[in-house]
Amino acid sequence: MAPTLIDLTHPLTTGMPVYPGDPEVELRPALTTATAGVNVLGLHLGSQSGTHVDAPYHVDVTWPTLDGLPLTLFTGPAVVADLRGLEPRTAVTAGLLADALERLTPGAVLLLATGWPRYWGTDHYLAHPYLAPSAARALVEAGVRTLGVDALSIDRTPDPGPGDPAVAALLADLADEHDGPPPAEEVGLAAHRVVLGAPGGAVITENLTDLTPLLEAQAAGEPVEVSFFPLRLVAADGAPVRAVARIG
Repeated sequence: MAPTLIDLTHPLTTGMPVYPGDPEVELRPALTTATAGVNVLGLHLGSQSGTHVDAPYHVDVTWPTLDGLPLTLFTGPAVVADLRGLEPRTAVTAGLLADALERLTPGAVLLLATGWPRYWGTDHYLAHPYLAPSAARALVEAGVRTLGVDALSIDRTPDPGPGDPAVAALLADLADEHDGPPPAEEVGLAAHRVVLGAPGGAVITENLTDLTPLLEAQAAGEPVEVSFFPLRLVAADGAPVRAVARIG
């Protein structure tokens, strides 16, 4: 039987959801067959738009940029952690990932399936579960260098605007992790810094679509491979990807 290819990429469209404060996405005709004899689309978007990959440079200017990373980081056999059913803004602990970590092999890609794609395009999409920094450290120690999630971020995403109680909760979480107030640059990005700072380099793919077919294939014992190859942007913090799973 021929392998099945599954697209895990959100379409890039004008006005699509973006991380609070990121550039909005706009697609519009730059040239048309009516006026120039060809159709060419003009694109305005950020490096973190849609389904995208983060390079270490995303959180630290001294760490590798996207074009300095080996292609091997963007593909590999997948292990999917089933985190569906968690409450909004739940911290994903190392204990919740124990089964997935036991299945890891060298070069494997770990995918976090939260079920949050069902909220894509709604305000609730920002209230996704997030990776506790201690869990991020457990992943790195287990050898994970490629991490993907079907949510906006592996870290907590506060609601935009002042006075959000999630911000206070985030600061409290990070204070616990650091035994005191966290460094300002880690507010909201603690798990990013742990994963992307892994020895030898690491990448994070965010905004994947529904991972249920991969969980089903994994449960059936079928091999699952994923690829997240980014645009070849020079000195970039990240880039949109075409995320594809190969089952069988």
